[in-house]
Amino acid sequence: MDKKIGFWEAYSIGVGGMIGGGIFAVLGLTIELAKGAAPLAFLFAGLIALLTSYSYAKLSVRYPSEGGTVEFLVQGLGNNLLSAYLNTLLLASYVIMLALYAYAFGSYASAMIFGHEIELYKKILIAFVLAFFTFLNFLGAYISGKTEDIMVFLKVAILLLFSILGFFTGDFSKLSPEHYESLIKILTGGLIIFLAYEGFELIANTAADIENPEKNLPRAYYAAVLTTIFIYVLVAAVAVANLTYEQVVKYSDYALAVAAKPFLGDFGFILIGIAALLSTSSAINATLYGGARVSYLVAKTGALPQEFSRKIWKHGTEGLLILGVVSMIFAIVYNIQNISIAGSLGFLIIFAAVNYVNFRLYKETRSNRWISFIAFVLCLFSIAVLIGYNAQHNPQNLHSSLVVLALTFLFELIYRILSSVRLQSHIDPRLKVREKFMHAHHIYLQPVLKILKNIFKNLEAYEVVRTSSIDLYLVSKGDRKRIKKEFFDHLNKALKHKSEKFVHLHIITPEQKEKIPKNSEKIRL
Repeated sequence: MDKKIGFWEAYSIGVGGMIGGGIFAVLGLTIELAKGAAPLAFLFAGLIALLTSYSYAKLSVRYPSEGGTVEFLVQGLGNNLLSAYLNTLLLASYVIMLALYAYAFGSYASAMIFGHEIELYKKILIAFVLAFFTFLNFLGAYISGKTEDIMVFLKVAILLLFSILGFFTGDFSKLSPEHYESLIKILTGGLIIFLAYEGFELIANTAADIENPEKNLPRAYYAAVLTTIFIYVLVAAVAVANLTYEQVVKYSDYALAVAAKPFLGDFGFILIGIAALLSTSSAINATLYGGARVSYLVAKTGALPQEFSRKIWKHGTEGLLILGVVSMIFAIVYNIQNISIAGSLGFLIIFAAVNYVNFRLYKETRSNRWISFIAFVLCLFSIAVLIGYNAQHNPQNLHSSLVVLALTFLFELIYRILSSVRLQSHIDPRLKVREKFMHAHHIYLQPVLKILKNIFKNLEAYEVVRTSSIDLYLVSKGDRKRIKKEFFDHLNKALKHKSEKFVHLHIITPEQKEKIPKNSEKIRL
């Protein structure tokens, strides 16, 4: 049986996915727009992420799949051009995230090496970091996974240290309302950095492997988003208190490092610079691995050209190589504003669709549909604000967004016309087996339990049917190991698939029947 992951592992995936390069790359942009209200801007973006995480939690429990977001879109929208386009847009958004992280790496590394940014060397460093981690992912998941564990711990520790020490030197009167910008600028300041919250969706890709998903998945989502909101708001407050507006404008691309100087001097600049390099490296590593895996999985089921799944050297696929190269081009060609807006816009569109899916499937997911509806409306409102503000004040910042939205749609449309390949009904084949079993579980369980009753006399069976799994209680005096082996051997043979991840077997003696939940139903044998 495959080892399952628990709450803490899922929580770490969410926190590690969110607290990546985003906070280092775009903090300066938010402070430029919102000034003293920058923490409120982060809070607003976090609220959208928190409400959206409700939809993700419910959909992850109902449709646990390695396909994650793509699976939810297919289940809610069906096999059509829209779901296929959103899938391609998601992959493009991964590319934008990689470009953002690489851009931040180049900015901080250039500032640390030369004392200030030098454009040529920044671009060389952008190309270097993407090439390095693409190569590292070609070597396999073990090496990249071990590297990730170390970097996640260090980046969070340094951010917390920055926040604690910064409280002793900051001028917190800068956070008072007289230093706030207009409401539209505050909202835009939050939305331009919304992509810094997108990483919680990575939890969805592990949903099929999480122990006690009904309990652990929602807890992991909400705890990860709340933790990230707390750290972002704290960091934003300390940064505003320790920076002048002139410094924010001048050092926008690496504002957080400059903010550490008042209380740690040059050492603070270097410390935050190291944290930024670790964070952006960690985020590039995780996104390359996750994005390549999703493209590989979806390519096998017919969403992208098969070249994305062809191995070309060691553990690497052409999909991984294409992600690395396209991200490199995007990061070198566009500035941080273009990249941030394109990324935030892409994920706001994706999250709006996921919230709509959960609103539509609320009976299947056993959800409060109005929470998802509010999140859906907030996403649409945010898209309108982000586009409207920049169209009025900085239309050139929307250039990359229009390129991404138009090219992904044209790609999907042309590919759909030229190819007969379509998205499958289930992106993850394991989910298809699970769904098949859940819709007719008695047809599979009854014969297996009757076989067991012939072997182990006086055996009784009780079930609790959950959203996407079954708790099965077998009452018998027989040998537990043998009962378990016989049960799964026969059930797996009938399903032609491992069933341990969606049938949770509890074997108890007649004297322990009080352990059977009151909401269980007895299965007649």
